[in-house]
Amino acid sequence: MSLLKANRGPEPLWRDWDRKAQKSGLRCTVYSVNGDEYTGEWMNNLMHGKGKYIYKNDNAIYQGDWIRGKRDGYGTYDVKDADTGEYIRVYAGEWMNDKKHGTGTYYYIKDECYEGGWECGKRSGWGKMTYGNGDMYEGEWRNDKHCGQGILFLANKNCYEGSFEDGMKHGPGKFYYMDTDRVYDGFWIKDVPKCGTLEDIGYEAMGTRKCPIPKVEMADPKRVLEEAQRKILQKGE
Repeated sequence: MSLLKANRGPEPLWRDWDRKAQKSGLRCTVYSVNGDEYTGEWMNNLMHGKGKYIYKNDNAIYQGDWIRGKRDGYGTYDVKDADTGEYIRVYAGEWMNDKKHGTGTYYYIKDECYEGGWECGKRSGWGKMTYGNGDMYEGEWRNDKHCGQGILFLANKNCYEGSFEDGMKHGPGKFYYMDTDRVYDGFWIKDVPKCGTLEDIGYEAMGTRKCPIPKVEMADPKRVLEEAQRKILQKGE
């Protein structure tokens, strides 16, 4: 006995709409309920590949790489200027899991810029920060602060070279007073010099100076300095 297969009726419209809604590959601009816009590549209904996202409420634009709906790879982030209406570059560099991660350049207010490493949206690793007041720091960062070895150049030409912790001079370091041609070589605790030596630099080569540091004789200055540092560390300051 032969069986006849019943003819199926027309496919419901919702099935066709659902199939078209599953975005994959390159698509035209897709608008969100909140007014955001995305133009670019998709995979399994998620932004994936190259794309441009316009944030309506933030007046910002991201252009770059996406992975599974998040900014990941290389991308730029621009914000609209309230006065001119033009978009200004804020960040250009690497991203991971929707945060700045890797190497990138961040532009703050006028004349302030950071170039270097990022981790989970914060400055981390080796980087260079130029400040609006003329100061410049180049060295190691951790959790958005100077931490490790670095050099801080001040606008008045003085500079510090040595250890940092939590954004402050901490540990062994040298402070160069370029206005008086002297250098302080010692130990620092939370931006405060605790013990060290102050010497003239380039004194003999430059000739006479108005107020040279008087020569002080000490039997073993290196041992005295090491002992002072040891006592400071023992106090746990």
